[in-house]
Amino acid sequence: MIEIERISRAFGGLQAVREVSFTVETGSITGLIGPNGAGKSTLFNIIAGEIPPNSGRITLEGEDITGLPTHALFHKGLVRTFQIPHEFSRMTVRENLMLVPAAQRGETLLKSWLTWWKVIREDRAILRQADEVLDFLEIGHLRDELAGNLSGGQKKLLDLGRTMMTNAKAVLLDEPGAGVNRTLLGKLAEAIERLNRERGYTFCVIEHDMDLIARLCDPVMVMANGALIASGDMATLRENPEVREAYLGTGASGQAGAA
Repeated sequence: MIEIERISRAFGGLQAVREVSFTVETGSITGLIGPNGAGKSTLFNIIAGEIPPNSGRITLEGEDITGLPTHALFHKGLVRTFQIPHEFSRMTVRENLMLVPAAQRGETLLKSWLTWWKVIREDRAILRQADEVLDFLEIGHLRDELAGNLSGGQKKLLDLGRTMMTNAKAVLLDEPGAGVNRTLLGKLAEAIERLNRERGYTFCVIEHDMDLIARLCDPVMVMANGALIASGDMATLRENPEVREAYLGTGASGQAGAA
């Protein structure tokens, strides 16, 4: 699905990403882990079109998307969530979802005047889709709640719901577990698994919660000092001395087993 080939990025004299290459296979949930400062977020931002790489190439289903801006990638089916959700706080949960689909007729003044019946029909279809998404995520009871009133975990579910309002081929999840209580984290993990299993969503996930990574992701990529140092399933990576040293620090083998 996504091919990352020898991607590098420097900021002044700091080499944030060093010739990183890996593949996010179609239908997979691929994890990306590493200590703070490893280069994960920079790489994510490059893939998502936030910043361009200095060198290297990214393809989506064989198409070169290197350096394309975020809005262009959205239309190609590559979408992302953020560590800190960006909801429209003074709009309802349902309205937040209804904003997402692109090229709505009601966004054009002339079409609103001349083909108003088509605008109404389209709005009803989008409303039905939004309600289906909310029911899928088991937050239908919040549909008329202002998004700004949601808890951190509920906002993460709303963020996931917005990706479901698109024709996404691949979804980049930036620390979906950050700030989420354990109950809602379980619900969020279940929703990601169901989207992957039942609807064929492909995910790439940055996360610091190793329990969540172990539950969701195979394979898992490990970065340190801007480079990819290991990959595989979590059981294998837990036994990798280089991963223990880079990710958990010296003498942390006991912690690695606990993780």
